[in-house]
Amino acid sequence: MRTKLYNGKVITPYRIIENGCIIIEDDYIVYVGKNDDSIKSDQVIDAKGQYISPGFIDIHVHGGGGSDFMDGEVSDFIKPCVTHAKYGTTSIVPTCTSSHISDLKKSIKAYEIAKNESYMGARMLGLHLEGPYFSYEQRGAQDPRYLRDPQKEEYEEILSWTDDIIRWSLAPELNNAKEFCLYLKNKGIIPAIGHSNATYEQVLEAYEWGYELVTHLYSGCSIMRRENAYRVAGVVESAFLIDGMNVEIIADGKHLPASLLKLIYQNKGCSRISLITDGTRASGEPTLKTIVGSKKDGIKAIIEDGVAKLPDRSAFAGSISTTDRLVRTVINIAEIPLTKAVEMASTSPARMMNVYDEMGSLSPGKKADVIFFDDNISVSMTMVDGQVVYKK
Repeated sequence: MRTKLYNGKVITPYRIIENGCIIIEDDYIVYVGKNDDSIKSDQVIDAKGQYISPGFIDIHVHGGGGSDFMDGEVSDFIKPCVTHAKYGTTSIVPTCTSSHISDLKKSIKAYEIAKNESYMGARMLGLHLEGPYFSYEQRGAQDPRYLRDPQKEEYEEILSWTDDIIRWSLAPELNNAKEFCLYLKNKGIIPAIGHSNATYEQVLEAYEWGYELVTHLYSGCSIMRRENAYRVAGVVESAFLIDGMNVEIIADGKHLPASLLKLIYQNKGCSRISLITDGTRASGEPTLKTIVGSKKDGIKAIIEDGVAKLPDRSAFAGSISTTDRLVRTVINIAEIPLTKAVEMASTSPARMMNVYDEMGSLSPGKKADVIFFDDNISVSMTMVDGQVVYKK
């Protein structure tokens, strides 16, 4: 089966091709370039002058469309995949939050079934465990009942359940964090610094152990503080100082204002930044109230000003974003060029999750994960593996 996408502005890793064309054979891209009428195809799709872009990759998302991955049912994994695909996301890393270990096990088992189901939506790359090994001081919306130091017997048991965990966020200053990091690295799992009150010295040491990613920079991250008369750098400053450190950012315009988006971009550059939604069950849903985490045991939150908040408004409680909003926001308020914004939503997360050989750009030999959007980043079509999973 050969499919031709034409009459669009093709966004490649290097440029935008006017009157561009992509040829797809079965699941893969075989040609990217100027439109060529001599190329014959079984199916032709007219982009009608829109942008033809690589699909977005969301490496940190908790749910969407009314479901949270911690609800623990197969449908609660599939529904967010379908929802986020409507907004240009072609791959996600479902994220499980701090919870009772029995609820985590239920969600992992549901994921293992859901990943093999047939559905029209974003593919799932593997699981991200966000917690429970976090700093109480930087807990944010993480349930404080479950926060603790890494426990070898516990994490070995969790990792005996599945091979589908691909990343794990934790605070590296906690007791036993080094041993845990080395264990994760040996398993091929990406350790990330998250909800951490670490100092620069602790972050630098953690980087030497193998931590190369900061989970949602500025959210649940220590910043410069005073200890008696002395100033001490935190996780945020450490991320800027360590050139090789990658960062995620919730670029919804609420978690980070324009000034901080510009500061991060100026310091890290698009190749070290991944745009993430941190989306909750409220993503893609018209609602004013939500629950962060499982319906049974989660934290109540309100939707206000385009973001989820704890009811007392003391902290944000995840976002309600979809990835198109992130791209639109960094372009409009941080003045980041379109090509760089797309790189941060596709190429960079693919590299961080070690799947760039397969996806993350419109290049021959890669999976045909393609989206159409207009100047306002309004998505009109999403393809995953060369199949249309959403059409406006």
